Amino acid sequence: METIQYIHHESGYGTIRLQRPDKLNAISAVMTDELKEALETAKQDNLKFLVVSAAGDRMFCAGGDLAHLHGDLTTDEAFSALYPMKEVLYDIASFPVPTICLLNGDALGGGCEIATACDFRIAREHTKFGFVQTKLGITPGWGGGALLYEKVHPNFAYHWILEGEMYDASYLFQRGWLHKVVPEHEWDDAKLAESYLSKSRKQMHTLKRQFMKRTSVLGLSAAMSDEVRNSANLWDSVEHKEAVQNFRGRK
Repeated sequence: METIQYIHHESGYGTIRLQRPDKLNAISAVMTDELKEALETAKQDNLKFLVVSAAGDRMFCAGGDLAHLHGDLTTDEAFSALYPMKEVLYDIASFPVPTICLLNGDALGGGCEIATACDFRIAREHTKFGFVQTKLGITPGWGGGALLYEKVHPNFAYHWILEGEMYDASYLFQRGWLHKVVPEHEWDDAKLAESYLSKSRKQMHTLKRQFMKRTSVLGLSAAMSDEVRNSANLWDSVEHKEAVQNFRGRK
């Protein structure tokens, strides 16, 4: 795989790493396919838990790659381009053992959707995160907004998505989106995974199964698909086209 790295660690857990730091780990069509492949492989490996991380230290993920998700798509083309990542997010959300997102850098838009699909989110201090899609004239496009309503208080989810603001890690820890904020000098992927290693595979499977029964995760696929359609319906709006043009002009 070119843009995704999958590691099955001897200690019994797996890591899927976004491996495109030169593009701020923005998700391309190739990355989507490789993420799907990595998740399928990880499911077969009987892991204790799965870590989702990213290369570099500037940006965990900047969302969708505008070379793939540009502003000139029709509604149907946008839906077809967005839907495969919705399937990836659902695979993460319904993964049979706990999933831990290690946010080594900032995340924008779809990057926050990926993080929200994971069960737990650990961030490096001084990082910032934003569901910024509404500032681009659309709404979350991969189903991550539907997931957000399950992970934090619905009123906060609604406000965050509506305003499209960037929040720092300390604030999002207070709001419950982040489970831990780690000082920069203590950031180490392997060490952050250590606290989960003492649990057995059977414990991890049992705990994840209980979590999915208690929440609405198993029934969320349809709601996530609706969100993809809602975003696609806004894709050819004047507001979105202008926002994408302005963003490209700043690069």
